[in-house]
Amino acid sequence: MRVLAIGECMAEMAPTDTDGDYRLGFAGDTFNTAWYLARCAPGVGVSYLTAVGDDAISQKLTTFIRESGIDGSHVRVAPNKTVGLYLISLDQGERSFSYWRGQSAARALADDPALLDAAMADVDLIYFSGITLAILPPEGRTRLLNALRKARAAGKAIAFDPNLRPRLWESTETMKKVIMAGAAVSDLALPSFEDEADWFKDANPTATAERYLGAGAYTVIVKNGADPVLYADGNSRGEVAVIPLDTLVDTTAAGDSFNAGVIARHAAGDTITNGIAYACALSRAVVQKRGALVPIDPATLPTPDAN
Repeated sequence: MRVLAIGECMAEMAPTDTDGDYRLGFAGDTFNTAWYLARCAPGVGVSYLTAVGDDAISQKLTTFIRESGIDGSHVRVAPNKTVGLYLISLDQGERSFSYWRGQSAARALADDPALLDAAMADVDLIYFSGITLAILPPEGRTRLLNALRKARAAGKAIAFDPNLRPRLWESTETMKKVIMAGAAVSDLALPSFEDEADWFKDANPTATAERYLGAGAYTVIVKNGADPVLYADGNSRGEVAVIPLDTLVDTTAAGDSFNAGVIARHAAGDTITNGIAYACALSRAVVQKRGALVPIDPATLPTPDAN
């Protein structure tokens, strides 16, 4: 299977174990998923579509993408731009972010419809997020959604994490409208209940799942922190329990790595319940270390029968 992830990869300043010290790295929601997928599913071809600037740090980012085992041939260069930057703050393992992304070249990732079509034509599954949509200007959102719609009609599978971040949007109403437009072009939706309850006022994970199914998604997997993960499709509904975690260090890429686990097991032809159990194990390992991208040995991740 070949997978294309679309979005923004930023320069990351992550706190180290020494108070006041930070480590420079690169991360971003869809890139994190691509990075973990490349490690957990070495037989899957992973590529990334974004835009970077023409400065030194953009060159470092493109090198990092290639060295991560991810195909960077669909990374376009936007002159006189750079990459976005964010800084992580931690409070007992829970993270908050400060962003500097006004000049981010990734805002131009959907400027070329021909590039979008070419990148999507060469893969089996396409993954994007609400953040991917949020950073684009309105016309870019339209181009991306149109390209995804065409790719789905051509038989490509589309996976979507709504990843609701109201501060990135012009208004909450725009966010909600565009997020549901993203769901309408997707086969698999991967929402987080806490966010959905805050902004869509869902009473429970089942309400979240039914809303995304109603929008057009075929399968919905609702993440819910330490509570069971709910899944729903046209034929079934169910839950997979989450094993309690004693140590929580950094939740930065918890959902992103979970999504990678789901896609990895889907690529292997596994059941949805086994895929969720594997994704939970991967996410659990990730949040016990600092930073978005942490070393993971796939051989240590169990793939229990969750049925």
